[in-house]
Amino acid sequence: MKIYTKTGDRGTTSLVGGERISKSCERIESYGTIDELNSYVGLLVTYCTDEMDKNMLQTIQNKLFVVGGYLATDTSKTAVRQSLILDEDNVKAIEAEIDRIDQLLPPLRVFILPGGSRAAALCNVCRTVCRRAERCIIRLMETGAEIDENVLSYVNRLSDYFFLLSRKLNADNKIEDIIWRE
Repeated sequence: MKIYTKTGDRGTTSLVGGERISKSCERIESYGTIDELNSYVGLLVTYCTDEMDKNMLQTIQNKLFVVGGYLATDTSKTAVRQSLILDEDNVKAIEAEIDRIDQLLPPLRVFILPGGSRAAALCNVCRTVCRRAERCIIRLMETGAEIDENVLSYVNRLSDYFFLLSRKLNADNKIEDIIWRE
């Protein structure tokens, strides 16, 4: 099988189910941004030393692949494969990890700036790409696409996770959060 098919040379691509659509549509933008986030998460894993963090990030990468596949399925025309469905337990797993990390950190009483260690800075890149992905998914919904609420909840929680993980990575490296000063 060749990696190039030439079928996209005229600006269209196939969704799950075979329907061809423009590469510039909201659906493609949504799952393309999830793919971009997944790539950044893969890079973030290379900066992490804590095995628990690495394992969680790799779990997230797998779930982002699921989200991408779900978004690549126009559910009004094609049934969603069972393997492309997130459930409430996936959302709860992210929430549990957020709660675990939050317990490790001092309370936050000020705004902080992205930065500190390289890993923490990259976490904030992941956070902002995740927020953009969420906005893309919402725009897709605004075109009339039905999106499972667990997909939107998962992506929403994920940006919170990246924020807290950035603080944890700074703390692990004994680097203080950078406080925003007016």
